[in-house]
Amino acid sequence: MGKLPAQVRENLAKFDSRVLVLQGGGALGAYQAGVFEGVASLGFAPDWVAGISIGAINAALIAGNPPERRVERLREFWNRASSHATFMPPASFDTMRPYFNAWSAAQVVALGVPGFFVPRMPPPVAARPGDPSTLSLYDTQPLKATLEELVDFDLINSKHVRLSLGAVNVRSGATVFFDNTKTTIEPEHVMASGALPPGFPPVGIGGEWYWDGGISSNTPLWYVVDEGYRNSALILQIDLFSGAGALPQNLSQVQERMKDIQYSSKSRFGSARIKEIEDLRGALRRVLDKLPQELHDDPDVQRLAGISTRGAVALVHFTNRHNTRSSDFKDYEFSRATMNDLWGGGLADVRSAIEREAWHNVVELAEGIRIFDLTPLEAS
Repeated sequence: MGKLPAQVRENLAKFDSRVLVLQGGGALGAYQAGVFEGVASLGFAPDWVAGISIGAINAALIAGNPPERRVERLREFWNRASSHATFMPPASFDTMRPYFNAWSAAQVVALGVPGFFVPRMPPPVAARPGDPSTLSLYDTQPLKATLEELVDFDLINSKHVRLSLGAVNVRSGATVFFDNTKTTIEPEHVMASGALPPGFPPVGIGGEWYWDGGISSNTPLWYVVDEGYRNSALILQIDLFSGAGALPQNLSQVQERMKDIQYSSKSRFGSARIKEIEDLRGALRRVLDKLPQELHDDPDVQRLAGISTRGAVALVHFTNRHNTRSSDFKDYEFSRATMNDLWGGGLADVRSAIEREAWHNVVELAEGIRIFDLTPLEAS
Protein backbone atom coordinates (compact mmCIF):
# COMPACT_ATOMS: atom_id res chain seq x y z
CA MET A 1 0.00 0.00 0.00
CA GLY A 2 2.91 2.35 0.58
CA LYS A 3 3.69 4.54 3.53
CA LEU A 4 2.57 7.85 4.91
CA PRO A 5 4.69 10.86 3.97
CA ALA A 6 7.59 11.48 6.36
CA GLN A 7 6.09 14.76 7.61
CA VAL A 8 2.82 13.01 8.53
CA ARG A 9 4.68 10.18 10.29
CA GLU A 10 6.68 12.71 12.29
CA ASN A 11 3.50 14.52 13.38
CA LEU A 12 1.85 11.24 14.42
CA ALA A 13 4.89 10.29 16.48
CA LYS A 14 4.34 13.35 18.69
CA PHE A 15 1.22 11.89 20.32
CA ASP A 16 1.44 10.16 23.70
CA SER A 17 -1.03 7.46 22.68
CA ARG A 18 -2.76 5.93 19.68
CA VAL A 19 -6.38 4.99 20.27
CA LEU A 20 -8.76 2.90 18.17
CA VAL A 21 -12.49 3.58 18.69
CA LEU A 22 -14.96 1.05 17.26
CA GLN A 23 -18.71 1.60 16.98
CA GLY A 24 -21.34 -1.16 17.08
CA GLY A 25 -23.17 -2.41 14.01
CA GLY A 26 -23.38 -6.19 13.74
CA ALA A 27 -22.41 -7.56 10.33
CA LEU A 28 -21.17 -4.12 9.30
CA GLY A 29 -18.20 -4.68 11.61
CA ALA A 30 -16.31 -6.27 8.70
CA TYR A 31 -15.75 -2.69 7.49
CA GLN A 32 -13.76 -1.99 10.67
CA ALA A 33 -11.58 -5.01 9.98
CA GLY A 34 -10.81 -3.69 6.49
CA VAL A 35 -9.91 -0.24 7.75
CA PHE A 36 -7.74 -1.77 10.45
CA GLU A 37 -5.87 -3.91 7.91
CA GLY A 38 -5.21 -0.74 5.91
CA VAL A 39 -3.93 1.40 8.76
CA ALA A 40 -1.95 -1.47 10.28
CA SER A 41 -0.07 -1.83 7.00
CA LEU A 42 0.86 1.86 7.37
CA GLY A 43 2.33 1.28 10.83
CA PHE A 44 -0.65 2.21 13.02
CA ALA A 45 -0.48 0.08 16.17
CA PRO A 46 -2.96 1.15 18.89
CA ASP A 47 -2.01 1.17 22.55
CA TRP A 48 -5.68 1.59 23.51
CA VAL A 49 -8.71 -0.02 21.85
CA ALA A 50 -12.27 0.86 22.86
CA GLY A 51 -15.33 -0.86 21.41
CA ILE A 52 -19.04 -1.44 21.76
CA SER A 53 -21.09 -4.41 20.49
CA ILE A 54 -19.44 -5.84 17.34
CA GLY A 55 -16.79 -3.17 17.90
CA ALA A 56 -16.04 -4.85 21.24
CA ILE A 57 -15.50 -8.20 19.51
CA ASN A 58 -13.17 -6.63 16.94
CA ALA A 59 -11.43 -4.75 19.77
CA ALA A 60 -10.83 -7.97 21.72
CA LEU A 61 -9.44 -9.68 18.62
CA ILE A 62 -7.01 -6.79 18.16
CA ALA A 63 -5.96 -6.24 21.77
CA GLY A 64 -5.89 -9.98 22.44
CA ASN A 65 -3.34 -10.83 19.77
CA PRO A 66 0.21 -9.69 18.93
CA PRO A 67 0.44 -7.17 16.07
CA GLU A 68 1.52 -9.73 13.49
CA ARG A 69 -1.58 -11.90 14.12
CA ARG A 70 -4.31 -9.29 14.46
CA VAL A 71 -5.49 -9.17 10.85
CA GLU A 72 -5.27 -12.96 10.63
CA ARG A 73 -7.49 -13.38 13.69
CA LEU A 74 -9.98 -10.81 12.42
CA ARG A 75 -10.14 -12.66 9.11
CA GLU A 76 -10.71 -15.98 10.89
CA PHE A 77 -13.61 -14.58 12.89
CA TRP A 78 -15.30 -12.97 9.89
CA ASN A 79 -14.78 -15.99 7.65
CA ARG A 80 -16.32 -18.15 10.35
CA ALA A 81 -19.27 -15.78 10.83
CA SER A 82 -20.01 -15.80 7.09
CA SER A 83 -19.62 -19.56 6.57
CA HIS A 84 -23.37 -20.24 6.35
CA ALA A 85 -23.54 -18.27 3.09
CA THR A 86 -20.25 -18.62 1.20
CA PHE A 87 -21.76 -18.36 -2.31
CA MET A 88 -20.17 -15.49 -4.25
CA PRO A 89 -22.60 -14.30 -6.95
CA PRO A 90 -20.87 -13.64 -10.28
CA ALA A 91 -21.02 -10.17 -11.80
CA SER A 92 -23.73 -11.32 -14.20
CA PHE A 93 -25.97 -11.90 -11.17
CA ASP A 94 -25.58 -8.35 -9.88
CA THR A 95 -29.25 -7.47 -10.31
CA MET A 96 -30.09 -10.46 -8.11
CA ARG A 97 -27.77 -9.40 -5.29
CA PRO A 98 -30.51 -7.89 -3.07
CA TYR A 99 -32.37 -11.22 -3.21
CA PHE A 100 -29.24 -13.21 -2.33
CA ASN A 101 -28.68 -10.85 0.61
CA ALA A 102 -32.28 -11.19 1.77
CA TRP A 103 -31.91 -14.98 1.68
CA SER A 104 -28.68 -14.71 3.69
CA ALA A 105 -30.40 -12.58 6.33
CA ALA A 106 -33.26 -15.08 6.50
CA GLN A 107 -30.69 -17.85 7.11
CA VAL A 108 -29.30 -15.84 10.03
CA VAL A 109 -32.77 -15.48 11.54
CA ALA A 110 -33.44 -19.21 11.13
CA LEU A 111 -30.00 -20.71 11.83
CA GLY A 112 -27.94 -18.04 13.60
CA VAL A 113 -24.30 -17.24 12.80
CA PRO A 114 -21.51 -19.84 13.10
CA GLY A 115 -19.20 -19.19 16.01
CA PHE A 116 -21.52 -16.43 17.23
CA PHE A 117 -25.10 -17.41 18.11
CA VAL A 118 -27.72 -20.12 17.51
CA PRO A 119 -31.52 -20.18 17.93
CA ARG A 120 -32.81 -21.36 21.27
CA MET A 121 -34.37 -24.80 21.29
CA PRO A 122 -37.07 -24.85 22.47
CA PRO A 123 -37.90 -21.24 21.58
CA PRO A 124 -38.37 -18.76 24.45
CA VAL A 125 -42.16 -18.87 24.25
CA ALA A 126 -42.04 -22.58 25.13
CA ALA A 127 -39.74 -22.15 28.15
CA ARG A 128 -40.97 -21.98 31.73
CA PRO A 129 -41.39 -18.50 33.29
CA GLY A 130 -38.25 -17.48 35.16
CA ASP A 131 -35.99 -19.63 33.02
CA PRO A 132 -33.08 -17.46 31.71
CA SER A 133 -33.69 -18.83 28.22
CA THR A 134 -36.94 -16.84 28.06
CA LEU A 135 -34.94 -13.59 27.89
CA SER A 136 -33.58 -13.95 24.35
CA LEU A 137 -34.22 -15.53 20.98
CA TYR A 138 -30.67 -16.81 20.58
CA ASP A 139 -27.96 -18.48 22.64
CA THR A 140 -24.53 -16.79 22.46
CA GLN A 141 -22.47 -19.60 23.98
CA PRO A 142 -20.82 -20.26 20.57
CA LEU A 143 -19.34 -16.74 20.82
CA LYS A 144 -17.71 -17.60 24.13
CA ALA A 145 -16.01 -20.62 22.55
CA THR A 146 -14.86 -18.48 19.60
CA LEU A 147 -13.42 -15.80 21.86
CA GLU A 148 -11.59 -18.37 23.96
CA GLU A 149 -10.06 -19.79 20.79
CA LEU A 150 -9.14 -16.58 18.96
CA VAL A 151 -8.38 -14.14 21.81
CA ASP A 152 -5.50 -14.37 24.29
CA PHE A 153 -7.10 -13.02 27.46
CA ASP A 154 -3.82 -13.34 29.36
CA LEU A 155 -2.32 -10.93 26.82
CA ILE A 156 -5.26 -8.55 27.29
CA ASN A 157 -4.86 -8.63 31.05
CA SER A 158 -1.12 -8.01 30.79
CA LYS A 159 -2.28 -4.45 29.89
CA HIS A 160 0.19 -4.13 27.06
CA VAL A 161 -2.73 -2.65 25.13
CA ARG A 162 -5.53 -0.96 27.03
CA LEU A 163 -8.98 -2.40 26.26
CA SER A 164 -12.30 -0.72 27.11
CA LEU A 165 -15.68 -2.34 26.37
CA GLY A 166 -19.00 -0.50 26.73
CA ALA A 167 -22.14 -2.12 28.15
CA VAL A 168 -25.37 -1.17 29.93
CA ASN A 169 -26.43 -2.36 33.38
CA VAL A 170 -29.86 -3.94 32.84
CA ARG A 171 -31.23 -3.00 36.26
CA SER A 172 -29.80 0.50 36.74
CA GLY A 173 -29.72 1.55 33.09
CA ALA A 174 -26.24 3.02 33.62
CA THR A 175 -23.56 2.82 30.96
CA VAL A 176 -20.43 1.05 32.19
CA PHE A 177 -17.04 0.37 30.65
CA PHE A 178 -15.10 -2.78 31.40
CA ASP A 179 -11.49 -1.60 31.28
CA ASN A 180 -8.46 -3.87 31.66
CA THR A 181 -6.68 -1.14 33.62
CA LYS A 182 -9.39 -1.52 36.27
CA THR A 183 -10.69 -5.09 36.02
CA THR A 184 -9.71 -8.50 34.69
CA ILE A 185 -11.28 -8.97 31.27
CA GLU A 186 -12.90 -12.33 30.48
CA PRO A 187 -14.98 -13.54 27.49
CA GLU A 188 -18.14 -12.56 29.40
CA HIS A 189 -17.14 -8.87 29.31
CA VAL A 190 -16.91 -8.96 25.52
CA MET A 191 -20.19 -10.86 25.29
CA ALA A 192 -21.91 -8.36 27.58
CA SER A 193 -20.92 -5.48 25.34
CA GLY A 194 -22.58 -7.23 22.40
CA ALA A 195 -25.66 -8.63 24.17
CA LEU A 196 -28.30 -6.81 22.11
CA PRO A 197 -31.84 -7.68 23.29
CA PRO A 198 -34.14 -9.35 22.54
CA GLY A 199 -31.87 -11.35 20.27
CA PHE A 200 -29.16 -11.99 22.84
CA PRO A 201 -29.44 -12.68 26.58
CA PRO A 202 -28.06 -10.41 29.29
CA VAL A 203 -24.68 -11.48 30.61
CA GLY A 204 -24.10 -11.83 34.34
CA ILE A 205 -20.87 -10.42 35.77
CA GLY A 206 -20.20 -9.92 39.46
CA GLY A 207 -23.84 -10.20 40.47
CA GLU A 208 -25.05 -7.68 37.87
CA TRP A 209 -26.54 -8.19 34.41
CA TYR A 210 -25.50 -6.36 31.27
CA TRP A 211 -26.77 -5.69 27.76
CA ASP A 212 -25.24 -4.22 24.61
CA GLY A 213 -23.67 -0.80 25.20
CA GLY A 214 -25.18 0.47 21.94
CA ILE A 215 -28.56 0.72 23.66
CA SER A 216 -27.27 3.81 25.45
CA SER A 217 -24.44 5.05 23.23
CA ASN A 218 -23.14 3.32 20.13
CA THR A 219 -19.68 4.84 20.31
CA PRO A 220 -17.05 4.80 23.11
CA LEU A 221 -15.57 8.10 21.92
CA TRP A 222 -16.78 10.14 24.88
CA TYR A 223 -15.31 7.62 27.31
CA VAL A 224 -11.91 7.82 25.62
CA VAL A 225 -11.92 11.61 25.58
CA ASP A 226 -12.98 11.86 29.23
CA GLU A 227 -10.59 9.20 30.50
CA GLY A 228 -7.48 10.31 28.66
CA TYR A 229 -7.82 14.08 28.53
CA ARG A 230 -4.42 14.78 30.09
CA ASN A 231 -2.46 13.00 27.36
CA SER A 232 -2.14 13.93 23.70
CA ALA A 233 -3.79 11.30 21.55
CA LEU A 234 -4.27 10.21 17.96
CA ILE A 235 -7.76 8.70 17.91
CA LEU A 236 -8.85 6.57 14.96
CA GLN A 237 -12.65 6.33 15.02
CA ILE A 238 -14.35 3.80 12.70
CA ASP A 239 -18.13 4.21 12.52
CA LEU A 240 -20.48 1.73 10.88
CA PHE A 241 -23.59 3.89 10.42
CA SER A 242 -23.62 7.15 8.49
CA GLY A 243 -25.59 10.08 9.87
CA ALA A 244 -25.85 11.61 6.40
CA GLY A 245 -27.96 9.91 3.76
CA ALA A 246 -30.47 10.30 0.95
CA LEU A 247 -34.23 10.71 1.30
CA PRO A 248 -35.84 7.24 1.45
CA GLN A 249 -37.87 6.11 -1.55
CA ASN A 250 -39.69 3.13 -0.03
CA LEU A 251 -40.52 1.58 3.34
CA SER A 252 -37.41 -0.63 3.53
CA GLN A 253 -35.27 2.45 2.92
CA VAL A 254 -37.22 4.24 5.66
CA GLN A 255 -36.27 1.46 8.09
CA GLU A 256 -32.65 1.55 6.94
CA ARG A 257 -32.43 5.33 7.20
CA MET A 258 -34.01 5.26 10.67
CA LYS A 259 -31.43 2.71 11.81
CA ASP A 260 -28.57 4.81 10.41
CA ILE A 261 -29.76 7.91 12.24
CA GLN A 262 -30.51 6.04 15.46
CA TYR A 263 -27.08 4.43 15.74
CA SER A 264 -25.03 7.36 14.47
CA SER A 265 -26.75 10.01 16.62
CA LYS A 266 -24.56 9.38 19.65
CA SER A 267 -21.46 10.04 17.55
CA ARG A 268 -22.82 13.44 16.60
CA PHE A 269 -23.82 14.09 20.20
CA GLY A 270 -20.34 13.09 21.30
CA SER A 271 -18.69 15.62 19.03
CA ALA A 272 -21.03 18.39 20.19
CA ARG A 273 -20.42 17.46 23.83
CA ILE A 274 -16.67 17.43 23.34
CA LYS A 275 -16.76 20.92 21.79
CA GLU A 276 -18.88 22.25 24.64
CA ILE A 277 -16.58 20.79 27.31
CA GLU A 278 -13.43 22.06 25.62
CA ASP A 279 -14.91 25.55 25.25
CA LEU A 280 -15.67 25.51 28.98
CA ARG A 281 -12.18 24.19 29.71
CA GLY A 282 -10.69 27.08 27.75
CA ALA A 283 -12.88 29.61 29.55
CA LEU A 284 -11.79 28.19 32.91
CA ARG A 285 -8.15 28.45 31.93
CA ARG A 286 -8.56 32.09 30.93
CA VAL A 287 -10.30 32.90 34.23
CA LEU A 288 -7.51 31.21 36.22
CA ASP A 289 -4.91 33.25 34.32
CA LYS A 290 -6.59 36.41 35.62
CA LEU A 291 -6.23 35.42 39.28
CA PRO A 292 -3.57 37.21 41.35
CA GLN A 293 -0.32 35.31 41.86
CA GLU A 294 -0.92 34.76 45.57
CA LEU A 295 -3.93 32.53 44.78
CA HIS A 296 -2.07 30.19 42.45
CA ASP A 297 -0.98 27.91 45.31
CA ASP A 298 -4.52 27.56 46.66
CA PRO A 299 -5.52 23.85 46.54
CA ASP A 300 -8.84 24.61 44.84
CA VAL A 301 -7.12 26.73 42.20
CA GLN A 302 -4.55 24.02 41.59
CA ARG A 303 -7.27 21.43 41.20
CA LEU A 304 -9.09 23.60 38.67
CA ALA A 305 -5.82 24.26 36.87
CA GLY A 306 -5.34 20.53 36.48
CA ILE A 307 -8.59 20.14 34.53
CA SER A 308 -8.33 23.42 32.61
CA THR A 309 -5.83 22.03 30.11
CA ARG A 310 -5.78 18.89 28.03
CA GLY A 311 -3.44 17.17 25.64
CA ALA A 312 -3.81 17.75 21.92
CA VAL A 313 -6.18 15.38 20.09
CA ALA A 314 -6.25 14.41 16.43
CA LEU A 315 -9.47 12.54 15.63
CA VAL A 316 -9.11 10.57 12.41
CA HIS A 317 -12.56 9.47 11.28
CA PHE A 318 -13.71 6.77 8.86
CA THR A 319 -17.42 6.10 8.30
CA ASN A 320 -18.89 3.15 6.44
CA ARG A 321 -20.87 4.51 3.49
CA HIS A 322 -20.73 1.39 1.32
CA ASN A 323 -24.06 0.18 0.00
CA THR A 324 -24.03 -3.61 0.24
CA ARG A 325 -27.64 -3.70 -1.02
CA SER A 326 -28.75 -5.33 2.20
CA SER A 327 -31.37 -2.70 2.98
CA ASP A 328 -32.63 -2.44 6.55
CA PHE A 329 -31.28 -5.91 7.46
CA LYS A 330 -27.67 -4.92 6.71
CA ASP A 331 -26.58 -5.29 10.34
CA TYR A 332 -27.52 -8.99 10.42
CA GLU A 333 -26.71 -10.00 6.84
CA PHE A 334 -23.58 -12.12 7.25
CA SER A 335 -23.01 -13.52 3.74
CA ARG A 336 -19.44 -14.04 2.56
CA ALA A 337 -20.03 -11.73 -0.40
CA THR A 338 -21.21 -8.88 1.81
CA MET A 339 -18.44 -9.46 4.34
CA ASN A 340 -15.85 -9.27 1.57
CA ASP A 341 -17.47 -6.11 0.17
CA LEU A 342 -17.36 -4.40 3.54
CA TRP A 343 -13.82 -5.52 4.38
CA GLY A 344 -12.62 -4.49 0.91
CA GLY A 345 -14.48 -1.21 1.22
CA GLY A 346 -12.72 -0.35 4.46
CA LEU A 347 -9.34 -1.19 2.97
CA ALA A 348 -10.15 0.84 -0.16
CA ASP A 349 -11.16 3.85 1.95
CA VAL A 350 -7.75 3.86 3.62
CA ARG A 351 -5.99 3.62 0.27
CA SER A 352 -8.16 6.40 -1.13
CA ALA A 353 -7.35 8.63 1.84
CA ILE A 354 -3.63 8.16 1.21
CA GLU A 355 -3.93 8.85 -2.52
CA ARG A 356 -6.08 11.95 -1.95
CA GLU A 357 -3.83 13.23 0.85
CA ALA A 358 -7.07 13.58 2.79
CA TRP A 359 -5.26 14.54 6.00
CA HIS A 360 -5.01 18.09 4.63
CA ASN A 361 -8.78 18.46 5.17
CA VAL A 362 -8.98 19.30 8.86
CA VAL A 363 -11.71 20.81 11.06
CA GLU A 364 -10.85 22.50 14.35
CA LEU A 365 -13.53 21.13 16.65
CA ALA A 366 -12.17 22.99 19.66
CA GLU A 367 -8.87 24.37 20.86
CA GLY A 368 -6.35 21.54 20.63
CA ILE A 369 -8.83 19.11 19.02
CA ARG A 370 -8.70 18.57 15.27
CA ILE A 371 -10.87 16.24 13.19
CA PHE A 372 -9.70 14.57 9.98
CA ASP A 373 -12.63 12.91 8.16
CA LEU A 374 -10.89 10.56 5.72
CA THR A 375 -14.00 8.86 4.37
CA PRO A 376 -14.48 9.44 0.61
CA LEU A 377 -17.45 11.66 -0.16
CA GLU A 378 -18.88 8.87 -2.31
CA ALA A 379 -18.60 5.20 -1.56
CA SER A 380 -19.71 2.17 -3.52
